[in-house]
Amino acid sequence: MKKSLKDAPALCHRLAWEEIDPAYLAKIIGLARSEDTAGEGLIPAMRPQRAGDPTTEVSVPKGKIAAANFVARKPCTLAGLRMIPEILKCYGNNVAAEFFAKDGDAVAAGTVVGTISGRADEMLSAERVMLNFVQRMSGIATETAKCVAALAGSKTRLLDTRKTTPGHRVLDKYSVACGGGWNHRIGLFDRLMLKDNHLAADEAVAGSALAALVRHARSERPDLLCEVEVDGIAQIPPVLEAGADIILLDNFTVENLRAAVAMIGDNAWTEISGGVSLKSLPELGSVGADFVSCGALTHNVAWIDIGLDWKE
Repeated sequence: MKKSLKDAPALCHRLAWEEIDPAYLAKIIGLARSEDTAGEGLIPAMRPQRAGDPTTEVSVPKGKIAAANFVARKPCTLAGLRMIPEILKCYGNNVAAEFFAKDGDAVAAGTVVGTISGRADEMLSAERVMLNFVQRMSGIATETAKCVAALAGSKTRLLDTRKTTPGHRVLDKYSVACGGGWNHRIGLFDRLMLKDNHLAADEAVAGSALAALVRHARSERPDLLCEVEVDGIAQIPPVLEAGADIILLDNFTVENLRAAVAMIGDNAWTEISGGVSLKSLPELGSVGADFVSCGALTHNVAWIDIGLDWKE
């Protein structure tokens, strides 16, 4: 079995905008709008009797036309610009958007990345929802780009994880792709992933019992890749013997990572996980594993300051 990086599309993927379901986008944008205008999530007694944006309704003349620029306040890698036209549709579709950059672009502080023009009331009501999506998604893309750069010169590919905001997984993973990372495990459905708790639950943490569990998993779902998490070198031989496709090396020391990767060789794909950070990535890249996965790309990221500046 195995394996060269040219075969990696079978194991990881970069999610494209065209692969995101428009119905999902409409649902998540509609929920965000309803939170702002109708108290979505509150009990009925706490919701407004009259939904809407009263501040804009009382301060902006009906039919007033305006324009505004999206401006990156800090250097960043962009993600989420493709959300903006979809959001504007939800607010009446009377505002047009034009972009001077695209998702995945690295831009300097002060860059005008796009402009919107049309009904001022729709622009104001949609402003926070647009910025929330773009700022958060660009934060993920920016952190991912930094981590990809930290692996420069190595063969190791950076993977995301399932540590995403509930309901936002597809957008989180799309943002990772915009930053140059790779997506794997979109959900529980797309891979056999035997982690430490699965092994413990089956009382198959080592030896012949571990090998038997891996063989059983592969026989039950031969259509799926089988990945097994190990936390010690002694677990590797039975996992290899049972024919696992990927071995996840969890919280190994760098010394033990080198030994594990050498032991596995071309008999399985290798993935490093556990406590991965921007600081540790250069040394981890030197180990020679195929992949390193990092939950912090999506669960511990600062939003990027992107503003909407009104044109005079």
